[in-house]
Amino acid sequence: MLRRWLPQSLLGRLSLVMVCGVLLTQLVGSAIWTTQQRAKAEIEATTAAQYLAHSASSAIRFFRSLPPNYRTVLIQQFREMGGTRFFVQANNAYVPITEIESQALAHTVLGKVGSTLKTDLPQYPEFKLVFAWPDQLTTSVEGTRITDLPESWVQHILLIKPEPAPVLVIQTELEPGNWLYLAALMPNPYFLKGNDPLSFDRLVLQGLSLAAVLLLSIMVVRWITRPLAALSDAAAAFGKGEHVPELPETGSKEFINTARAFSAMRQRIQSYIEDRERLFISISHDLRTPITRLKLRSELLDDDVLRGEFEEDLDDLDMMVKGALQCVKDSDIHENPTEVRLDPLIRRLVRSAHLAKHNVAFADSGLTVHGKPLALKRAIGNLLDNALYYGERAEISVHAGTDAVIIEVRDHGPGVPEDALPSLFDPYVRLVHGRSQNETGMGLGLGIARSVIEAHGGTLVLENHTEGGLKAIITLPSEGNA
Repeated sequence: MLRRWLPQSLLGRLSLVMVCGVLLTQLVGSAIWTTQQRAKAEIEATTAAQYLAHSASSAIRFFRSLPPNYRTVLIQQFREMGGTRFFVQANNAYVPITEIESQALAHTVLGKVGSTLKTDLPQYPEFKLVFAWPDQLTTSVEGTRITDLPESWVQHILLIKPEPAPVLVIQTELEPGNWLYLAALMPNPYFLKGNDPLSFDRLVLQGLSLAAVLLLSIMVVRWITRPLAALSDAAAAFGKGEHVPELPETGSKEFINTARAFSAMRQRIQSYIEDRERLFISISHDLRTPITRLKLRSELLDDDVLRGEFEEDLDDLDMMVKGALQCVKDSDIHENPTEVRLDPLIRRLVRSAHLAKHNVAFADSGLTVHGKPLALKRAIGNLLDNALYYGERAEISVHAGTDAVIIEVRDHGPGVPEDALPSLFDPYVRLVHGRSQNETGMGLGLGIARSVIEAHGGTLVLENHTEGGLKAIITLPSEGNA
């Protein structure tokens, strides 16, 4: 699974490593930052909660010391003066409050406020503590909300707009039937937001940093891998016999050394190929003259048997020289690669076979490859000739594979022993059945065909068909991958 999803290119893999590294760093950094922030926020919040609880204890003692009738008068005076630290309300029963969503820090603060109130006011039976949002905050048993009250009563005490802050509500029973309602903000009204590692602004900051690192990583990786891609294309083109321009000696020191080594290697290989071709041509040309001279001299021999043996040996030698020259010429056809439509190319071969009264089946495929037309025609023609020589009839099929075009040439002959299949590509190797069917052959066709196919970046494989006969399978890169 990992190999399937892993990018195949160096650019993709390095980019993936960069992105994973940045993400891992950000996750670890965020985890450390969140742990530190939560510890810091908890210390600050509990300290503020203790301070606020002491203030609430003082307010509760003060209102309890007043007669119940004076409490409402004093509360009204506080409102007209602009309020105090707490929004105060006197009720005849407990007022149900809609709590905010559950958060660990809010529970910690409520626990600290409750324990401080119990310590300061041990004689009180209970305290009702809750955090609520202003727009959902109810202040009386009748259901009056904080937003229904005059703005002057709460504008200096609570934050309602533009961004509401959670309100701490403390309710306690002063006497039976008399409840005191206190509402206040924490010293840091937005203490819960500072504890959120997934806040919008932090996510945006991390997203921007990740995008910047990813963009820079891709630019750097492309800058590094572009010379490697040029080297890869040059090597592939040189392997197919195409003209390759000189690699620019720019970039890193390692690539410059690699480009120089590749250029030197290409020159040595090209010189070797040219020397080999000149050598074969020279040897073939030089040998044909003495062979012809020996044939003429053999005519002067009086012994017919001896003369026949001489002529037979000379014919074999002449055939070997011609075969060597043909092998060099056929496997090194100098053409410019182009788009090759396989259907017309194969139909011409099939039409020639039909004129010679051979039975060949072929169906159009509509596929194309990038290569040398004459060389491909020679390679497929050699396979078709072999199939017609050694089989009763032949079948050619072309179909698309995974990033490749597959050409199959099948005959209906006796097939080949499995242990002899690997040796069929060797020069001058011919099996007993082949020699009896085609006495003039030299055993070079398969080797030439394989050389041509491999020069196109493909493969040629021979295997026996399950229903009899031999099958030659050519696999060529599709035009988009050539």
